[in-house]
Amino acid sequence: MKNSKLVFSVCALAFALGANAQTQYDAARLMGSELNGTARFVGMGGAMGALGGDISVIGTNPAGIGIFRSNDFSASFGFNHTATESNFMGTSLKDKRTRASFDQVGFVYSTKIGNNTSLRFVNFGFNYHKSKNFNRLFASGGNLQDGMSQTWQMANMLGVYMDQVGVPEWSTGDELNAIYDANNPYDVSRYDAPYLGVMGVRTNLLGVDSENKLIGWNGSQNKYTSREEGGIQQYDFNVAFNLEDRFYLGVTLGAYDVSYSRSSYYTEDINYYGDQGFYELNNWFETRGSGIDLKLGAIVRPFDDLPFRIGFAVHTPTWYKLSDYHSADLYSDVTYEYEDGTSERLKAEEFTPDYVKGDSQRDYELTTPWKFNVSAGTTLGGLVAVGAEYEYEDFSTAKLAYDDGVKMDYQNKAISEDLKGVHTLRLGMEVRMTPSVSMRAGYNYSTAAFEDNAYKSLNWNDTRTDTEYHNSKARNTFTFGLGYRGKMFYTDLAYKYDTYKSDFYAFDDVELQAAKVDNSRHQLLLTVGARF
Repeated sequence: MKNSKLVFSVCALAFALGANAQTQYDAARLMGSELNGTARFVGMGGAMGALGGDISVIGTNPAGIGIFRSNDFSASFGFNHTATESNFMGTSLKDKRTRASFDQVGFVYSTKIGNNTSLRFVNFGFNYHKSKNFNRLFASGGNLQDGMSQTWQMANMLGVYMDQVGVPEWSTGDELNAIYDANNPYDVSRYDAPYLGVMGVRTNLLGVDSENKLIGWNGSQNKYTSREEGGIQQYDFNVAFNLEDRFYLGVTLGAYDVSYSRSSYYTEDINYYGDQGFYELNNWFETRGSGIDLKLGAIVRPFDDLPFRIGFAVHTPTWYKLSDYHSADLYSDVTYEYEDGTSERLKAEEFTPDYVKGDSQRDYELTTPWKFNVSAGTTLGGLVAVGAEYEYEDFSTAKLAYDDGVKMDYQNKAISEDLKGVHTLRLGMEVRMTPSVSMRAGYNYSTAAFEDNAYKSLNWNDTRTDTEYHNSKARNTFTFGLGYRGKMFYTDLAYKYDTYKSDFYAFDDVELQAAKVDNSRHQLLLTVGARF
């Protein structure tokens, strides 16, 4: 039997009801953020935590809003082009998608207190922006080496389930027949059976060998495609203070709205001792929810006669309340070859909505890590502005819990083992070409969030059937921009190129080679605004 890194333990509640387990991959999807906001902010690579004076710093260093000396309003929109190219065992597949997006809208209301008082300005701000964009099409597939197949993961899950509930080896075949013949295989006596394994039985993808052991088929070729949609919408409310034009303090309350969906299709050509066929697995997965956090920031101008500034910020964890919805169907077409040379094609039933296509729902909580930010910036001769920023977020400290607050022990162990601290460096420069025209450039580098040996494991009693996962690597982002400033109105244009590699696995097997994936996103962003 092929080897999968299967989970052998789960909490008693999940044993009784069947587990719809969240994974470290679900947690990682909601952590961190992408470079997005106003075109000026993006054009400078987001390295404005110490420089301030742009509405988008409300989400990185709240003290940056204290730099404003007038009211400001801005809105940003643009286009995103995402592309993926995978290579699995010599087979290369590409996919791409282009969509328009509304990325940002916000305002700052600036209140001057006085010229000679210690407190010079009190500013209030609000900003909406899309902190994550999930829209992507992806495809991967090719020849499966050594007969590896997703059906062996089905067999492993169901085999461990039978061990856990005490099914003796000699009755394994009887158990499979009972599952196959039941009008509803998820009756009260089998609420804890793994859906993927049961679906495999019902479509003739699992059986028993001469020793009454559970077995799957040998895979020859496979293909996987997916469509991801949605994003994380971030709403920031800020108050910031200017003290003597040297010290700036700010606090931002952040609210988040999560909307993520993924539809995927997986197919394999399979064979076993002359018998052959194929199967198709469709999965639909959604995450909906909301979250809240707090950000505290400070900027200091340590030298009275120099424009050099240092910035500091800390972000509390984001406390999410989430709901996952999952449904699936599986279809197989298998031809059996007999010794006399005849054959029979057995088309297994397609599942009916009462026990497979209906949604499986799980409500739960996610607490993301603390985030720490330090930045520096200065202007040179009033013509050049440069900024640098470092940020750290330890993904391995995130915590998952059920909706009643009980911690998901195994999932949190997987988070601590498979995720790690993420270091992000941001650099940016703005050059004033004329009194009203500026050019910008920026660069971001973020380290990988996943350990090299990270994997997604479904519980032996899991209702989820989506076995695929990506291990993303370090990310590089390059930005360029132009800006025009009039007496009241302004407009900015930015281009962002984001690229990273990832390892993709269609299912869990210790010997399965990764599909090597190149991921890229091109974004064109336009901001229009007014200062008054």
